[in-house]
Amino acid sequence: MKVLPSICDQCSAKRPSPLVPLKAAPGEADYVIALAGNPNTGKSTVFNALTGLRQHTGNWPGKTVARAEGSFRHANQSFCLVDLPGTYSLLATSCDEEIARDFLLFGRPDVTVIVVDATRLHRNLNLVLQVLEITDRAVVCVNLMDEAKRHRISIDDQQLSQQLGVPVVCTSARFDRGLDTLVEAIHGVANGSIPSNPVRMETWSQGLDLAIKQLTERLDVAYPHLPNGQWVALRLLDGDERVAQSVVSGELLDLARVERLEAEPQSKRPPIDSKANLAGNEILKLASELRWQVGPRFHEALAESVFSKAANLADQTVVHQDGEQGPSLDRTLDRILTNPWTGFPVMLLLLAGVLWLTIAGANYPSAVLSWLLLDRVHPLLHGGADAIGMPWWLSGVLLDGMYLATAWVVSVMLPPMAIFFPLFTLLEDFGYLPRVAFNLDGLFRRAGAHGKQALTMCMGLGCNAAGVVATRVIESPRERLVAIITNNFALCNGRWPTQILLATVFLGAMAPPYLSGMVSAFAVLFVALLGVVLTFLVSWGLSKTVLRGEPSTFHLELPPYRPPRLWQAIYTSLVDRTIFVLWRAIVFAVPAGAVIWLISNVSVGDSSLAEHLVNWMNPLGIFVGLNGVILLAYVVGIPANEIVIPTILMLTVLTTGVHDTGAGAGVLFELESHSATREILQAGGWTLLTAVNVMLFSLVHNPCSTTIYTIWKETRSVRWTLLASLLPLAMGFVLCFVLTQCWRLITGV
Repeated sequence: MKVLPSICDQCSAKRPSPLVPLKAAPGEADYVIALAGNPNTGKSTVFNALTGLRQHTGNWPGKTVARAEGSFRHANQSFCLVDLPGTYSLLATSCDEEIARDFLLFGRPDVTVIVVDATRLHRNLNLVLQVLEITDRAVVCVNLMDEAKRHRISIDDQQLSQQLGVPVVCTSARFDRGLDTLVEAIHGVANGSIPSNPVRMETWSQGLDLAIKQLTERLDVAYPHLPNGQWVALRLLDGDERVAQSVVSGELLDLARVERLEAEPQSKRPPIDSKANLAGNEILKLASELRWQVGPRFHEALAESVFSKAANLADQTVVHQDGEQGPSLDRTLDRILTNPWTGFPVMLLLLAGVLWLTIAGANYPSAVLSWLLLDRVHPLLHGGADAIGMPWWLSGVLLDGMYLATAWVVSVMLPPMAIFFPLFTLLEDFGYLPRVAFNLDGLFRRAGAHGKQALTMCMGLGCNAAGVVATRVIESPRERLVAIITNNFALCNGRWPTQILLATVFLGAMAPPYLSGMVSAFAVLFVALLGVVLTFLVSWGLSKTVLRGEPSTFHLELPPYRPPRLWQAIYTSLVDRTIFVLWRAIVFAVPAGAVIWLISNVSVGDSSLAEHLVNWMNPLGIFVGLNGVILLAYVVGIPANEIVIPTILMLTVLTTGVHDTGAGAGVLFELESHSATREILQAGGWTLLTAVNVMLFSLVHNPCSTTIYTIWKETRSVRWTLLASLLPLAMGFVLCFVLTQCWRLITGV
């Protein structure tokens, strides 16, 4: 069986053994193929097309941090394809880069397929040259040829193949063009029938040649079978701790002997002796001495040399038929969308437009679902329960508790999510969201945070737990903690319906009918932007106090603009986001409905348990501008934010008696219209101030239980988990209290 390195989900101090069996391979694969490439080159599309796996081909960092594997057969032989994380470089400045580098160096895949973007070859060849420094067996897949044709760009693949010394295949993976030729090239390189003699860097800037040559010669003497001594020398001169560790531990020696040892059983392999360790220490000493000679700018000089070589290769093989460097439409759009004066207004208008379409479009389907599930199905279920003689308490728990909570969540949450998520996905597929990160990068750096926090914040707009996991792309532990702690200020899936409903019921109702949707949209937009402002402020505060430090730089490639695939975007958003979030809400709504009905019908003295809890929490709630019902609803809603509003409505019905249907306490009322919702809340003492406070508290309060668990899992620290959970809760109370006192001071109420 082929042996490959273990790929951890995140970089840590304790590393797994670099050579372990590839468990996910179907049987014993004849060949193992590594799939490398920059983000946004269609690498995941190539992976899906070759293996038949159907996984989401999102553009965001974190999608392929964990190893994805698939298999295919060709010429009666099996191939195991390993999809490596998308990365811009192998200079090991991030977890993604280190994972890809370790796999290629220690795993020794039979072939490495490097996917590049035909419209961005000048930049993508940088990674190609670095991979070719590591491996002798590679195939370059020039993907997105359909876009290159659209932008009047042609690629001389034969000339590029001669310059690189490896096969070059042009493809359009999403249209299944060129994939057969790619598979033939992979098979040919794997079995040796197609020669692969990769180009290696020969000239270096700023007098680096002597140091590189001296260290490479020393490595070749110590490890004569090492296929990439020059690359190892480069990494040692650059201070790469992982490569230095492999030199001392003997992993590099085992790598140099792997071709001879592959046919030998593990028990018969000669052990690493003391001479190997001695040679490794001598090499590290020499590398340390040479590092002082080449100076502190070695990393920059190395990067400049690789980029210069890549640019020269691209100039020889890429022809722009319009005589311009790059698609003119892309440059025109970028001048608008990434300009400081126009980028932010466009960003705000787009978000406002998405929210307006969501709010205006969700009203009618919500009303239809409410009529169907509450006005029609619920009475039928009660009639059936009465017909079979079901006890009142059982029908109460099942129908008036579990069913009604679930029905309310479906009728209120499904329509806005089914509109919002496809629109969000279309912007993602178009390539706009990376421009948002580009625009926000400067602000995050001024706040002492990492620029990639803009990306994790965007992921938090879908799910805060996913946003916390996405912080793995941030290399600095300090900056990663900042991103984790502040991710809760991004409005997640479960909080959008609350914002939209309250904005529509209270704020939109104050405007004329033809303006109500726009007013509601701008109200929700304001809350979302307030979350962004709080993210900056808290990031700045953390970076100046408990997480003091300087922000680090990062490399962000702006992907080309691509026409969104409408039906795929709709399918992806409905399956991966809408249905997933809705199912999660239902899972938590069912037991929450039962709990609410039980505490509403279990009496202690003359009052129900729910009334006792509401009365106990009322003083604190009223003090900060909320009430006991709202606080109890947020306690019940800790498992999921989606159930907060139905819980508030159930408890309000219980404590006020308004819309009492006679079915018992804790029964959700039948939604007739937004005016009925407003009537319920106003009967519970709600005012415009209460609605605004709940919108603010929905933004700034403790994370849900899933996010809290994810924070602990990512940090393994009770201290940081408590801080991330309690800090926004305290801020929410303070924010509501200050607004309430200012409101009362101004209005005199």
